[in-house]
This record gives sequence, C-alpha cells and structure tokens, in this order.
Amino acid sequence: MNSNTKGFAVVTGASTGMGAVYADRLARRGHDLILVARNTDKLKALADQVVQATGRRVETLTADLRRAADLETIAQRLRTDPAISMLVNNAGVGSSTPLLDSDVAAMGEMIALNVDALMRLTYAAAPVFVARGGGTIVNMASIVAIGPEILNGVYGGTKAFVVAFTQSLHHELAGRGLRVQAVCPGAVGTDFWALAGTPLDQLPPTIVMSPQDAVDAALAGLDQGEIVTLPALADLAAWQTYEDARQALIPIISRTQPAARYGVGR
Repeated sequence: MNSNTKGFAVVTGASTGMGAVYADRLARRGHDLILVARNTDKLKALADQVVQATGRRVETLTADLRRAADLETIAQRLRTDPAISMLVNNAGVGSSTPLLDSDVAAMGEMIALNVDALMRLTYAAAPVFVARGGGTIVNMASIVAIGPEILNGVYGGTKAFVVAFTQSLHHELAGRGLRVQAVCPGAVGTDFWALAGTPLDQLPPTIVMSPQDAVDAALAGLDQGEIVTLPALADLAAWQTYEDARQALIPIISRTQPAARYGVGR
C-alpha cells in the first residue's frame, strides 16, 4: 500500500459507469478511496482492481442511499472521519419516460436519491471541510439541468437542483476553503440508459461520450476551477454568455410593483 495520500475520497454510485471511472482516476491522483454502492460484489471487484493497479487503500461500503439508515451511515462517516478530503456525489438515477406515463412512486425515489441523498451527504461533509479550511465536493448533474425538455421533467428538475445547490455552495463557502463543482455531462455510454428506459443503441452515436472521457474532462474542469463543467461544450464563452445573462436578471426580478406590461398595480 502507498502511504502517501491526498486523503480519502468518498465516491457514491461507485460500482459502475462514471463512478467506477472516478474511483480509478482519483486513486491514480493519490487519493485513498471509500466506495459506496448497492452491489457488494461489483464494489469488491472494483476495489480489488484499483488496489492492484494503484496500490491505494480502498474501503467499500454497501448502501442504498434511498434508505434513511444507509444514508445516515455514510453521512456519519463524512462527519467524523478526519481523513476524508473529497466527496463525489455520483449516485443517481434518471428517466426518459414522459410525465403522463411515469410512475409517481418511482419519481419520488428519484428525488430521494438525486436530491435528498446528495443534499444530506453534502451537509455532512461541508461543515467538516470548512472547519479544516479545505475540501472538495463534486456533484453529478446533467445537461438536463439546462435543458429539462430533453428527458423526463422530474429528472431534469432534480439535476437543476444539483446545479443551483452547487452554485449556492460556491457563493457561500468558496472563501472558506470549500471547492465545489457540478458536472453536467450529456449522453454517456453507461447502463444509465437501459435503467432510464431508453436503450443506449437507440441514441445517435455522435452524441454519446465514453465514461472515461467524461470523467477525465470533469477532473480537468475541476483542476481549472470550473464551478459548472459541461464536458462536451467546445466554446466556454457560450456558457459564460448564459451565466452572464442569468446574473443580469438577478438584480431586476424583485420589485415593489408588477412590470408595466401586466397592466396591474398602481
């Protein structure tokens, strides 16, 4: 085992897809790992692979973050383990099913995982990182945060929360040592699509990025200080234009009187 470490990185949803790639890449960057997912066998296989390839220390925690007890176990570890320096909130589910065809219970479970679990783990980690004067939180969002029309609207809403929450964290806590990032990939070639209701082979190949490339781009964006990273966006100026327009709205959307175009008020 390599005793030199950048601290432990906690990666949720780590057994497959982008989570598994994050595990590999962060270990190669010098992090020891705490890998969290529901599938014990896949977690163990990944841990063995990472240890063999990198010599890092890897711990696995089997947990379903939709369950309150499992979620609290991970949150408590984040609150109490001084060796943890990074949290990657990668666990999540999606849907491509139209609203009227969606099961409301499944939508509730999506909110529980994509929003509530991410929020609670962040609330566990952020105060500890701030108290120490440093730490990193990466939150997995999606391009549907910007384009909720692309897939299921509840899914888009959960990812819009992730981006807004991350931007707020940066605004409040960047000056106190907390580094945050929301990652907004487009279509990525993982088992996400089968679970979401659209087989991967039904997507145009020209829009699908490999999970390896998506994670490598996300980590490069983190290194460059990006608060929101869109791995496929070629021209960063396009995002800056979008962000500048959003910021320009903030000081003009709360007034004592309705806008004149509505013909109401005094």
